[in-house]
Amino acid sequence: MSASLPLSALLSRVDAAIVDLDGTMVDTLGDFAEALNRMLRELALPAIGAEHIEHMVGKGSEHLLRSVLGHVLASGGQAADAAQVESLYPAAWVSYQKHYLDINGQYAQVYPGVVAGLQALQAAGLRLACLTNKPTEFAVPLLKAKGLHGYFSQVFGGDSFERKKPDPLPLLKTCEALGSTPARTLMVGDSSNDAQAARAAGCPVVLVTYGYNHGQPVRAVDADGFVDALQELKNA
Repeated sequence: MSASLPLSALLSRVDAAIVDLDGTMVDTLGDFAEALNRMLRELALPAIGAEHIEHMVGKGSEHLLRSVLGHVLASGGQAADAAQVESLYPAAWVSYQKHYLDINGQYAQVYPGVVAGLQALQAAGLRLACLTNKPTEFAVPLLKAKGLHGYFSQVFGGDSFERKKPDPLPLLKTCEALGSTPARTLMVGDSSNDAQAARAAGCPVVLVTYGYNHGQPVRAVDADGFVDALQELKNA
């Protein structure tokens, strides 16, 4: 772990923590691939590989669907302009919602060390919230299915506020809900989205090294620290 402050010092200066979901606590790439390819089959469009999806996740379902549609149209030799994507989007959204809810969590795994890390944050007396760009109706059942929901007093999705990460608004609103100030609320995430939102909100931020960062090296992101597993918080 490399940080401007030791991890123990960071934790001693916070009263609460906000934890991201996809790529931070749960590897949901399998869920995304299954639901998206079921959607694409319904739309008579080419399939997409998980290696492409991995670079598209993290900015909300709307961004994900538009990125996938643009990619498969281009790979299939069809026009991939914005108008064509938008013409397909309404049907794609309905199909994706249906299929994602059908398989939510079935192709996803909790990352090693997550439970120990959450237990360590709780043991340190921190109030915890989960904040994700994933729709709330997807996030809550996933947390429950994976046995993680009980660690959080609050769960907010990408549809909970007017704007999504990397905008700071969701973090500021989550701090309010936790009764904490941004400067004393740790953001734990996996991408530049989380770090940018934290910096803009005034929250310290630690990133995991194993998640989804839009295909870019996560250690190049401006953060206060990096952990290879959330269980490193247990030993801080």
